[in-house]
Amino acid sequence: MNRNTIIPALATFAAAAAVPLTAQAEDFPKRTIELIFPWGPGNAMSSSQILADAMSDEIGVSIPVISTPGASGTKAFLIAMNKPADGYTIIDGYVAPLVLQPVLGKADWNYNDFVPLHAAFSNAFALGTAAGNDRWASFEDMMHYCAEHPGELRYTTGSRNNLPHMVTAKALQSYNCVAQNIPYTANADAMSDLKNGVLDFGFINVGDFQQNPKDYNILIVLSELPESVAAFGGAPSIADLDIDLGLSGLAPLGWNWWLVHKDTPPDRLEILRRAMKAAIERPEVQAKAESLGFSFLKWDWDKYDEIVSPVAGQLEAMGNALKWEEEQLAKQ
Repeated sequence: MNRNTIIPALATFAAAAAVPLTAQAEDFPKRTIELIFPWGPGNAMSSSQILADAMSDEIGVSIPVISTPGASGTKAFLIAMNKPADGYTIIDGYVAPLVLQPVLGKADWNYNDFVPLHAAFSNAFALGTAAGNDRWASFEDMMHYCAEHPGELRYTTGSRNNLPHMVTAKALQSYNCVAQNIPYTANADAMSDLKNGVLDFGFINVGDFQQNPKDYNILIVLSELPESVAAFGGAPSIADLDIDLGLSGLAPLGWNWWLVHKDTPPDRLEILRRAMKAAIERPEVQAKAESLGFSFLKWDWDKYDEIVSPVAGQLEAMGNALKWEEEQLAKQ
């Protein structure tokens, strides 16, 4: 190849390198991208819409959040999985449909059947009492009392056999604490009974705490992550306990990753990943999500397997803790 041939070739290469990534991917995206959300309206959906709007700014097309509740989140997954693998459908991959339902045998996929864009949010769990309740100086004090008085204490996690109940049961089992889980259909009713002394302790949602921090005494944050502790005002966490509860990483949290179909073209996948990461890094986006009680998770797509793979095993142990709780209560 002579010099006259090399120079035009280099110029062509440089011009191609200067073309924006969206143009290199056949001008993807050209139309609306749907984010399939597995729950009904609420703070979780609002947080996803905040991130979707920021990602829309980055990528140049609208990204509406499509609420598709049903079957513990699996309905949304089934709908999304039946869409074309063209990058125009994103799955808001919450832990319940992504990992928990497969563990329970209620879904025939696993987390490796999807490709991640980026980790999204975490929603921290905590156990506490009503403000002013001074029966116990700490979570461990309450656990020791519970172990000595099996079946006496009453608590709630909202509905029974949900993720908060599973996490709580595992924590109580670690101390041989047998307590009665009281189900509620409305979280407001549960919190009212907690404040009025009908319940001894309960699961406290981070959103409820941040809206009414003076109403609660947080005994333990059921997470070791610093952002979870910060969300509950620096309360004690499982990292401060003398024993290992078998709860770590994402396992004791509500959380989600944004995912796409496994066969999504690599160039489109790269565009979506860059746009989501850029949206997450916006300080105003982080502030808006945190005001709703949600913290952004730091992990990029390449950490997906490392972070998510341990969750299934811990969820199985939590399921066993639920069975243990039922068996012990039946003996009382």
